[in-house]
Amino acid sequence: MEDLLLTDINIIFGMSIFILLIFYRLGIPLVVGFLLTGIIVGPHGLGAVTSVEQVETVSDIGVILLMFTIGAELSLRDLWEIKRSVLIGGSLQVALTIITTYFLAMKVGMGAPSALFVGFLISLSSTAIVLKQLQERSEIYTPQGSISLAILIFQDIITVPLILVTPILAGSTDGLSSSLPILLLKAIVIIAIVVLSARTLVPSLLYQIAKTRNRELFLLSIVFIGLTVAWITAYIGLSLALGAFLAGLIISESEYSHQALGNLMPFKDMFMSFFFVSIGMLLNISNVLENFTWLLSMAFVVLLLKATVSGAVTYLLGYPFRTSILVGLALAQVGEFSFVLSKSGLDLGLLDSTTYQSFLAVSIITMGATSIVIDLSPRVADMAQKAPHIPERMKQGLYSANLAPGKKEEELKDHAIIVGFGLNGKTISKVARASGIPYIILDMNPETVMKERLCDENICFGDATDILILEHVSVEKARVLVIGISDPLDTRKIISLAKRMNPNIYIITRTRFLKEMAHLYEIGADEVVPEEYEISIEIFARLLDKYGVSRDQIEKFIEEVRADGYKMLRSYTTEVTDTEKICANLPGVQMITLNVEIDSYIAGKTIAETGLRNKYGITLLAIQRKEKVVPNPDANTVLMVNDLCIVLGSAEDTSKARRLFKSDYILKP
Repeated sequence: MEDLLLTDINIIFGMSIFILLIFYRLGIPLVVGFLLTGIIVGPHGLGAVTSVEQVETVSDIGVILLMFTIGAELSLRDLWEIKRSVLIGGSLQVALTIITTYFLAMKVGMGAPSALFVGFLISLSSTAIVLKQLQERSEIYTPQGSISLAILIFQDIITVPLILVTPILAGSTDGLSSSLPILLLKAIVIIAIVVLSARTLVPSLLYQIAKTRNRELFLLSIVFIGLTVAWITAYIGLSLALGAFLAGLIISESEYSHQALGNLMPFKDMFMSFFFVSIGMLLNISNVLENFTWLLSMAFVVLLLKATVSGAVTYLLGYPFRTSILVGLALAQVGEFSFVLSKSGLDLGLLDSTTYQSFLAVSIITMGATSIVIDLSPRVADMAQKAPHIPERMKQGLYSANLAPGKKEEELKDHAIIVGFGLNGKTISKVARASGIPYIILDMNPETVMKERLCDENICFGDATDILILEHVSVEKARVLVIGISDPLDTRKIISLAKRMNPNIYIITRTRFLKEMAHLYEIGADEVVPEEYEISIEIFARLLDKYGVSRDQIEKFIEEVRADGYKMLRSYTTEVTDTEKICANLPGVQMITLNVEIDSYIAGKTIAETGLRNKYGITLLAIQRKEKVVPNPDANTVLMVNDLCIVLGSAEDTSKARRLFKSDYILKP
């Protein structure tokens, strides 16, 4: 029997490697790959795996480890910072999805307990798939990313009560009324034990073990704590999953939680793969093929239902229409915890075999469609944003009227617009206020806007990718636009839109990666600050400090690296960098770099013919033509397409002259 199980495990691993490699190349979530592996090697597929029950037993360990890691990853402090989105957003999303699904299931003839249980299953989304997609798109810290994360956290937490309620839901009304008080009493006792252990017993125990610096001993201790709490909860009639979750919570409150997670994550990933494979083995592929059209239609209904509910909840939290659509589509799939619940429902009779098979097929389809849906979501959101029949106030958000720019903001002139009130936005606003620079902040978090307005901060609610919002903050009169958000797609849209509305505005933006810089410059950014470049500078500065290098010498190194590095990144010359230093100390004088565009007014003309100095009051300092630099060009120098011209003048003069370099500018007589 042991040899048979070992053979089956080896088959599962081999097939998984092959399928996951293909899915990775195609960009399909790996969870779907494990499910497909189970379908192929299971009894309804090739029948290569015969020890199905033993594989399911192994997969139960994966569920326990999954619940443990979720409990260990939860930080009560972090949850408190996004409590509104977690508690209100998460509870509304789960409750509304359950209620809507319940009534739809009742309409098709399902009994009340089963209909409610199906609502439980549909209400949960896939944390693993969504977070992976958001990380790959660099959208974790965007508004849609933070809201999605908050709702997913609530779903992970609510899974525990749903697991507890499921056996009661399968019983009679009398059984429910008699069992509920006992269940609550047991839960209170367990929670009390968890709190006591988290504060006293476990930290002391782990401290003594950590002092040994023995990794094997530490790992055994973590596993022992998790299994012990899980066994206790199962012994008194509660679930193993609940015990594993509570054990994770105990660990999370200690300083050893990160080490525990690091040790357990490889085991969790491996055993969870068995769980998804075991789910796939239960799916009858012939039944799917016979009812493929109906199942595909049901999957579409689930996607539409969940996207609508999640989007509506996000909108109720006060976020703009576009963000609501992005969140809704991100959370439209069925989650991995639904599989955990579904097996309990099947064992307890809440689902018959036909309904269970349909649920598995629909869930796998929605999971497989997730990456495509998320990739298409920005286009869908943009199309909805441009729809003429949707009221403008609805597009801006539920609280947009109360948080819109007031009279004071509309009167701003020659001001700075700061997009995003994260760490960057807060720092920039403080410096601007201290320096007497007029500014206004745009942010899409209504809670942040309300709180900061109470502190007399000049902030308003709005999506900077919307032309009306930029008009509200007088972008056409602004001198500088600072973009401090993390969404690369929205950053590009804001730059393009702002440059169209005000070609003279100076745009400073951030980017996480060097490879983004070239495109941001092409679409109109004047300064791009690459985070990984600045981080590398900070790291080497601290390195030099540790080796006793003087602060003056460190500052000199930083200055040289920034000058050479940014010259390299933007193809500027050393002479230009030196000139920039001089201009920084001359009030009212501005140095800008302009590219001679095709069909522009000055293309093909000599400097004298353009009248740059006599008519427009600016001086052309240097021309970079491909790899050649022409310093201090004379009046007979002909300006050619794609010449990079460095000009010097007052802010007003350089703004007027900028238009001469544009292909879409027609000189008026």
